Amino acid sequence: MKKLPSALALALSIFTGSVAAEGIFNLQSPDFSDNALLAQKYAGNASNNPNCTGENQSPTLVWNNPPQETKSFALVMYDPEGAKGLGVTHLVAYNIPASATGFAANDLRDGKGYTGGVNSPGNQRYHGPCPPPGSGAHHYTFTLIATDLAPDLPAGLSREALFEKLRGHALAAAGLVGRFGQ
Repeated sequence: MKKLPSALALALSIFTGSVAAEGIFNLQSPDFSDNALLAQKYAGNASNNPNCTGENQSPTLVWNNPPQETKSFALVMYDPEGAKGLGVTHLVAYNIPASATGFAANDLRDGKGYTGGVNSPGNQRYHGPCPPPGSGAHHYTFTLIATDLAPDLPAGLSREALFEKLRGHALAAAGLVGRFGQ
């Protein structure tokens, strides 16, 4: 039996490993890696909140390998440390078509490609992080849910109301965490 040259063996093992990982439903961003700090530009910007010190730009998100039965996606961004541990919802997005594979920069901020639900600040679009100074780096969890529901849910659902509608219809979820503190 011939021995493979080490460079070829290494390349083959890398390729084989990536093929095995291809079947996993995942969510990524070219703007930050999982559990990394978010850039200041992604922080919220609200004149009535001095903790909102950014530009309220929304990051690019991409996903692949959803379940074959997927008819729509829902995306939620949630800060479990926000509101002194009671949590803050920064984005409720749903009715995302099954053909979608991501959001370009600022699509979530601009309301493109989804139906908006009501977030904690009371709007229906991306609202970036606004943690108070001294509270440490909060964890902003982006959760993408593949569903078997047609993309026709009514606008304006809260995170909790959306989850009620998704009960029994969620097929899989993928997550990504960005951290931000002041």
